[in-house]
Amino acid sequence: MATFPSITPTYGMKKQSKPKVRVSSLGDGYEFRALYGLPFSQDPKVYDLTFNVSETESDVIEAFLRSRVADQASFTFTPPAEGFTKTGTYSQVNSTTVTISITSHGVAIGDVLTIAYTSTASGSPTNGDFVVASSADSNTFTVTAASSATDSGTVSITLSGAGLYVCDSWTKTIPYNNRAIINCSFREVFEP
Repeated sequence: MATFPSITPTYGMKKQSKPKVRVSSLGDGYEFRALYGLPFSQDPKVYDLTFNVSETESDVIEAFLRSRVADQASFTFTPPAEGFTKTGTYSQVNSTTVTISITSHGVAIGDVLTIAYTSTASGSPTNGDFVVASSADSNTFTVTAASSATDSGTVSITLSGAGLYVCDSWTKTIPYNNRAIINCSFREVFEP
């Protein structure tokens, strides 16, 4: 899997969410909403990016994008400011459900987090990657542990922000010597 070059887009990118939901309106004013497809792929993002870079960097970007057209492969891209690391507390009470409390956590159901248990009361929970199972409010969410336990302590979570993307088209302009502007849209895709 190719990774987009470490070249940062110009400030002012546009992010668009496109949730996949089917709505059936009923005669009495109620409506039924259902997810369309697999739960983890319900909210693909589209980023409209501008790279105002040197001619050399623009050649690197353009060569990378042309190569992805040739091999028809997606690539890994981490949008600026999309990932984060936060700390908080956790509790697990005689079950596999781990409740994590972090003020304004910013995670959603289905997000994959890297969790490191930094202190524990009695056990030794396993660090690793976990999927957010539920999000009760903006300060509390749950993940499912591999085994049942009773424990509590502090925790650190990391959301990488990286995803798989394709770029269907882009434009390159050269406003003056040794400078170039590349405008492109990266569309998130979901692949195994």
